[in-house]
Amino acid sequence: MSALKQRIDSLLVEPGCATNQAKSDKARKEGCKKPLTPGAAAGGCAFDGAKIALQPVVDVAHLVHGPIACEGNSWDSRHVYSSGPQIYRTGFTTDMAEFDVIYGGEKRLYRAIKEIIDKVNPPAIFVYQTCLPAMIGDDVEGVCKAASAKFGTPVIPVNAPGFAGSKNLGNKLGGEALLDHVVGTLEPEYTTDCDINLIGEYNVVGEFWQVKPLFDELGIRVLATFCGDARYRDIAGSHRAKAAIMLCSQALINIARKMDERYDIPFFEGSFYGIADMSDCLRRISRLLVERGAPADLPARAEALIAREEARAWARLEKYRARLAGKRVLLFTGGVKSWSVVSALQEVGMEIVGTSMRKSTQSDRAKVVEIMGTDAHMFDELPPREMYRMLKESQADVMLSGGRSQFVALKAKTPWVEINQERHHAYAGYDGVVNLVAEIDKALYNPIWSQVRQPAPWELTEGWGERVAAE
Repeated sequence: MSALKQRIDSLLVEPGCATNQAKSDKARKEGCKKPLTPGAAAGGCAFDGAKIALQPVVDVAHLVHGPIACEGNSWDSRHVYSSGPQIYRTGFTTDMAEFDVIYGGEKRLYRAIKEIIDKVNPPAIFVYQTCLPAMIGDDVEGVCKAASAKFGTPVIPVNAPGFAGSKNLGNKLGGEALLDHVVGTLEPEYTTDCDINLIGEYNVVGEFWQVKPLFDELGIRVLATFCGDARYRDIAGSHRAKAAIMLCSQALINIARKMDERYDIPFFEGSFYGIADMSDCLRRISRLLVERGAPADLPARAEALIAREEARAWARLEKYRARLAGKRVLLFTGGVKSWSVVSALQEVGMEIVGTSMRKSTQSDRAKVVEIMGTDAHMFDELPPREMYRMLKESQADVMLSGGRSQFVALKAKTPWVEINQERHHAYAGYDGVVNLVAEIDKALYNPIWSQVRQPAPWELTEGWGERVAAE
């Protein structure tokens, strides 16, 4: 537990975090620690965050050391796809019970590791510590080390029990496990002057596959992703990359910063959402790679690719511009999407009436102000009652949010589009922008809304409102 506390304390004062950079030296040393209250982790605990960050490594076995309920942590709600192995789709758990609390669960964990190796034989096993074994004192790291030596298969301990903190902290703890036990342990089969890492890319509904062909055409090789459609060996050899793109600094800034310090891999924060942001990513990575030894004509080839793809995307968007121009959008998401999706929607003439800044860094906030010209439409929290009022009073024509907010929109009889990880449509890259705009158009012009907004027959009878008020 002391090692976990030290690790958490180091993450709370992460020097790469934009929030910490804006603090005074005294405030920075105090960290971001907030006392947890019962139920505070209901939105996702540290274990959940670690599992979300590492589950997209598709060729390893993900073993949850804890009660079976922890394995049912809604991982299937995140539609992260694989281009090959399907081992990551199998839920492995030690299914700890009452006797394990009394006698300890270390032997059960060792037997589970052996069974996975005998039956599946993956290139590695990730073992997630949950609250129960952490509280009873199971030496998970010791068992993993012994199993690795005995069976010759890397067994990676992920020390992120749920009570440690929030889902976001769990993302970082998952990243720390990769830095401590995976990155730099193997060498890639070959390297090029155009090898890059993508950090914070999870291949939700195949979004990585919409941008990878662009890099391939430029001769830029994605050496490793953290961790969408990732392979264990690629992450182990990712220390040989020439540069990196950070796509979600709130979650995995510790990986980007430490790989820059340890292996001299410079990075910048970018976004694949929106035409302008996708083009900016290609320009910046091309220039950065040239500084690192890539062919000098790479930026020129990138500009040619950008010109072609932008023209193609705008041609496909043209039919939506007249239908969506002036439509008002309420965006309830967080992180990088708080500004990147704003930019994408403004490109087709839509008006943003509000964007949430949950899980967003100071850099994210600055970008929203830069794009929108003011911070008047930014909010940190939006209670359901206020959200309902905004929608009911028609301050927004459509809402983009995660699944947990959809029922507020539906109650207000307002079109709604899924924008978070539960969605079934890919919105990254040039093709993704078209997909997003098409989904908004379909939601707005669905004939169901004109029907549900009509008053019910009994509401048309004289005196109906007075009778309801009296009752």
